[in-house]
Amino acid sequence: MRNRLFILLLVVAVVLGSISSIFAQDALVVWADDTRTPVILELGAQFEAEFGIAVDVQELGFGDIRDQMKTAAPAGEGPDIIIGAHDWLGELVTNGLLEPMVLEEEFLAKFAPAAIDAFTFDGSLYGLPVTTENVAFVYNPELVETPPTTWDEVKTLSEQIVADGTAQYGFIRQDGDPFHFFPIQTAFGGYVFGRDEAGNYLPDDLGVDSEGSIAALAWFQGMVEDGLQPTGVDYDVMHGLFESGDAAMMITGPWALERIRLSGIPYAVGVIPAGPDGTTSKPFFGAQGFMISAFSEQKELAAAFLTEFVASEEIQVTVTIGEEEVTATPMEIMGTFRPSAFLPALEKSEDPDFPAFAEAGAEALPMPAIPEMSSVWSAWGDAVTLVAQGQASAEEAFTTAAEQIRTLINEG
Repeated sequence: MRNRLFILLLVVAVVLGSISSIFAQDALVVWADDTRTPVILELGAQFEAEFGIAVDVQELGFGDIRDQMKTAAPAGEGPDIIIGAHDWLGELVTNGLLEPMVLEEEFLAKFAPAAIDAFTFDGSLYGLPVTTENVAFVYNPELVETPPTTWDEVKTLSEQIVADGTAQYGFIRQDGDPFHFFPIQTAFGGYVFGRDEAGNYLPDDLGVDSEGSIAALAWFQGMVEDGLQPTGVDYDVMHGLFESGDAAMMITGPWALERIRLSGIPYAVGVIPAGPDGTTSKPFFGAQGFMISAFSEQKELAAAFLTEFVASEEIQVTVTIGEEEVTATPMEIMGTFRPSAFLPALEKSEDPDFPAFAEAGAEALPMPAIPEMSSVWSAWGDAVTLVAQGQASAEEAFTTAAEQIRTLINEG
């Protein structure tokens, strides 16, 4: 690996016009959030020690990376590499901010195919995946002996749990939050954007007010009207109720595993219940990874750093996670509490719950990366909140939301 990387760096130097420039490069600038910064810092130190090229890791809030990229990169003040989510592609690629990556099939085969697909936009690959994620159905096996297989069973079981005083609530979910509502929506046949035969999302086929979407929200409306769903529940409140044993079931993702385990509450991870006709639930599939700036003056070097150094089974790194020192591949460490998209790293994982999350996401749909998706979230989430608060019926809420979304898309 090192010989190959050294040769690649020599090629970069030739492209730049001087063999000696390999040891006189500007530092590679990487923007990362707080969870990835420690790993990249350690990798950067190794890379500089071996090749004489510094890696400048700048920590930003995860949500700030994309926003600041849009203004900093064109001004020549942005990074060479960012770490972010695949659904950023629509906005970043449309604005000419990302550089396509051309990688060999043999190399791509080391990654989860769904993650490669997620980072592919208009036929081009724009990212090197690091992690994958999807939500699943998490329940307390001491309160739920047999997990429900349909959402009708979820309601029946919730009624029984409340009536028996087994717990304060059966199934609990956070207000609004369309991301976690989406798997319920798809179980009833609903959708957000339709897709063509190639799997591309169609912005002119909005499904928020489709028959299936309204049916899903009507199911939730019934839970509210029967006193089975409280209001004012955010992410922390939802988890607090579950982790105290006051709620028996919820939908959450692998990012929540650490806090659930620390709580000591018994838990199990299963597939998300199906719709009344047996329609399989399809949560969103997400991938996070490295992307190269189109404004970087060191694109070849950035690509070599990622493909020949970071995504290598040969590179080992030791970092402290919590109070534990972990030695593993960097791709494995960056996948902590999220399954790694790098298959050699995933194979090393001993996390007992990752297989269950994978099963729950077997038919997951990639989060739409089209720019129009940014017009969806607010109205979609507000509609679910209005129903939770008893201020609108399911049909009224989703019909109004769809009108607002179509207006935003047309104006955009």
